[in-house]
Amino acid sequence: MPVLQRPEAEARAHLLDVHRYEVALDLTHGDEEFTSRTVIHFTAREPGDTFVEIRPATLHAATLDGHPLDPAALDDNRLPLTGLAAGPHELRLDATMRYSRTGEGMHRFTDPADGEDYVYTQLFMDDIQRVFGAFDQPDLKAAFELTVTAPPTWTVLANGRTEQLPDGTWRAAATPRISTYLVAVAAGPWHSVHTEHAGLPFGLHCRRSLAPHLDADVEELLDLTRRCYDRYHEIFEEPYPFDSYDQAFVPEFNAGAMENPGLVTFRDEFVFRSAVTDTERQTRGMVIAHEMAHMWFGDLVTLRWWDDIWLNESFAEYMGYQVLSEATRFRDTWTDFAIARKGWGYDADQRPSTHPVAPAPEDVPDTASALLNFDGISYAKGASALRQLVAWMGEKDFLAGINDHFARHRFGNATLADFLDSLARATDRDVHAWAARWLRTTGIDTLTPTVTEDAGTWHLDVAHTGSRPHRIAVGAYDPDPGHPDRLALRDRFDVDVPADGAPARHTFPKAAPALVVLNDGDLTYAKVRFDAASWETAARTLSGLPDPLTRAVVWNAARDLVRDGELAPTAYLEAARAHLPHETELAVVQGVLAFARTQLADRYLPSAPSSPGQPAGTTRHTALTTLTALSRDILRRTEGPGHGPEAGLRLTAVRAFIDSATTPEGIQEWLADGSVPGGPTLDHELRWRILTRLATLGAAPLPELHDLIDAELGRDQSATGQEGAARCRAALPDPEAKQAAWQALFGTDAGSELSNYLFTATATGFWAAEQQDLLRPYVARYFTEVPALAVRRGPALAKAAGRWAFPAVLVEEETLRRGEQCLAEGDPTPALRRTLDDQLADLRRALRVRAAAVR
Repeated sequence: MPVLQRPEAEARAHLLDVHRYEVALDLTHGDEEFTSRTVIHFTAREPGDTFVEIRPATLHAATLDGHPLDPAALDDNRLPLTGLAAGPHELRLDATMRYSRTGEGMHRFTDPADGEDYVYTQLFMDDIQRVFGAFDQPDLKAAFELTVTAPPTWTVLANGRTEQLPDGTWRAAATPRISTYLVAVAAGPWHSVHTEHAGLPFGLHCRRSLAPHLDADVEELLDLTRRCYDRYHEIFEEPYPFDSYDQAFVPEFNAGAMENPGLVTFRDEFVFRSAVTDTERQTRGMVIAHEMAHMWFGDLVTLRWWDDIWLNESFAEYMGYQVLSEATRFRDTWTDFAIARKGWGYDADQRPSTHPVAPAPEDVPDTASALLNFDGISYAKGASALRQLVAWMGEKDFLAGINDHFARHRFGNATLADFLDSLARATDRDVHAWAARWLRTTGIDTLTPTVTEDAGTWHLDVAHTGSRPHRIAVGAYDPDPGHPDRLALRDRFDVDVPADGAPARHTFPKAAPALVVLNDGDLTYAKVRFDAASWETAARTLSGLPDPLTRAVVWNAARDLVRDGELAPTAYLEAARAHLPHETELAVVQGVLAFARTQLADRYLPSAPSSPGQPAGTTRHTALTTLTALSRDILRRTEGPGHGPEAGLRLTAVRAFIDSATTPEGIQEWLADGSVPGGPTLDHELRWRILTRLATLGAAPLPELHDLIDAELGRDQSATGQEGAARCRAALPDPEAKQAAWQALFGTDAGSELSNYLFTATATGFWAAEQQDLLRPYVARYFTEVPALAVRRGPALAKAAGRWAFPAVLVEEETLRRGEQCLAEGDPTPALRRTLDDQLADLRRALRVRAAAVR
């Protein structure tokens, strides 16, 4: 499919002024296709030629100003509009469109729990043309008027308030001027909860089979929504710009959520059907706050072209965490950001695919390249940069600049230059110079302390590798006199690290502290190191640091040291074994366990000693044994009736114990008994988790395992149950099971191709680190077959195949060689190439970490 080039978009924006779309969709034509009729009212500023995008199953008719156009002129997704005269025009398009099973365009889903059907749109970044014809670029905003014909039992949701007309069709209120990618429709027999706040209708919607789970959390969800809405109205002068606020939890959604004005769509895993930790509830709250921020950042004021993605995502990410911490019961959001989110940015910034937060225009020449930049840099790094900007210029001036930006560009489009001009009007700081250093550069700076002392004073020098200025806090800690296993804050002071040249030496009275923590409070984006004495103190007393955010900074530093080959993976595991049983901050426990289990155990440590000089204690099996022992310690600590943080810690430990089990003993008994001794009772999520682990370990004869999977699916006939069964079957250590899973993943029978979620579930079960000998022959097959799959199934499945179906557990030179050959000779699509490039970079890092551990 031709992708839109930036020069084409600029030329079309110069030529056209688009006023209004009238769109009629008919969703009553079966489960494969729907009909789409579109009328576009636009003006040509001067005579010229252009095109409109549409990707139909069949284009039945097209007329321009009442004159028929030849449907055969449609070239892939482009219908030429030639010889336009200056002045107003009306374009009509009549087409049949296909439903999607990959979460793109108009996605259709049949709920296995009750057989009900649901559809919803996901039109980002250029998928509106899968639903109706449009001039598909963000700076051609228009008003949209939608009518939808749906089955009689369905309710239709859209950007504006909807009503059912006497003839049974649904009509949505006309939108204000919005970009094409923000149009939204969701239709089906929804379970809905309606309320009103500040004179505005609010709604929550989910599939009927999830109704009890939504109802259980409805007060929490509405309370979060109200509080965030009120906080945004305190800090933003521009009022909420749309006529309603609906939040729909939809099935098989590729992203976490999508900021459609007035109709935010979320992945419906956020309707919790099993026990979750409070940190997971906080994450859901952050996504609610993030998407609401987009009503201003992205929807009211929209980027002009996709090089300014950060103007949407970095701001929503920053505001989501900040507003949640200010307006709700979740006060430690930045700890979670530090331990769970920031590493996403750090990792992305160290791969070959790194890019500036705000790329140069020439680096985003088309929509395909733009789509690749929705990553840890545009989200986590960009949010970190904004947090540093606020620390540098002050929150008052920052918010003044934002409000100026909204006022100048409401319902329009803006660029980085426009935003910086607004900030500059609000402060005497040189924000343009700051932006050049922070937003136009790549990579991570590193800050390293040197601590010396003499004659009753101590000195701090901060070495700076990188190109950005940093304003950081430095924490100085000493042992707590009454508690030798704890640390007390002696002093915290601000340090400005210049972009160039050596920072000033800082001198303080008294002897040197036991621990010096750079970037205490995590206000900048940089790797931090320790002086030797500080690391020795941290390794011994990390859980004794008084502030959870400080502990997160230290754990992140340790993570970076492992990834850079400067700290042995076993040393990280020893620290986790020593300190996690005493850690009270759930986000820290979850983040450290996730890194230890998925990176250290599965990638950085070999399955067996790889050389005569490598001790047996450095193997994956030893790491898993350490993690199960650690999990058991946390379980002992949390015995008894548990609520709140204790219950969350216990659930986290149960999950880690299951995932790290090296034998079926223990977890097999839990499954048979239906509960963990001392709690919790096993819900669907834990039962599928145990069954996946038992399948991976081959814990019983194959017929018995198949019977267990079938029985569990009988208990849980939901979509999540279908995914659990697919994951378990793919995880079986059996050649026939692996071949069946592979055929499901890569087979070319269009009638049996997996949906996006079933594909991911099957892929994650397939690649089991315990089964490397069985899996090794599939490495060559993967790199041979994945390029064709990416072409056949599109960008969403290409990214899923690159991320989840990649043979990451085979950390071997042969995997690297095959992958590099695929990049050189396999002609992967842009989405697949980017994902493979990142995976291979991570593979090279894992090989380096292993080599460093042997030395």
